Amino acid sequence: MSTSNRQILNTPDAAPAVGPYSHAARVSGELLFISGQIPLDPATSEIVGATPAEQARRCLQSLEAIARAGGTSLAQAVKVTIYLIDMAAFAEVNEVYAEFFPSDPPARVTVAVAGLPKGSLVEIDAVVAVGA
Repeated sequence: MSTSNRQILNTPDAAPAVGPYSHAARVSGELLFISGQIPLDPATSEIVGATPAEQARRCLQSLEAIARAGGTSLAQAVKVTIYLIDMAAFAEVNEVYAEFFPSDPPARVTVAVAGLPKGSLVEIDAVVAVGA
């Protein structure tokens, strides 16, 4: 399915995704590379949320704000990376993530890491399509 300058690709010749993400995304136009966001309150720079799901929500809200500032929206993401300090949080983070990408989610990888800045439980970065 195509959304403006972003085309989502899924094939029955590869195993289906185990979460809310697509096999790949093709894009025309410019790309905005958004640095990893940890769950910081924009006003205080303090960690927001006690659970991985709450922290993922704040990360995604920050990514959306940055995408808007770059002239696009997080809905135009073509690639997202999620960093978790505990893979046991995969399902709860997926639930929140799916709210931000209800259809045609971008390509994605989730990686377990030993630690993240400021003791956060989650960090998320994105590559977002801009322009036509």
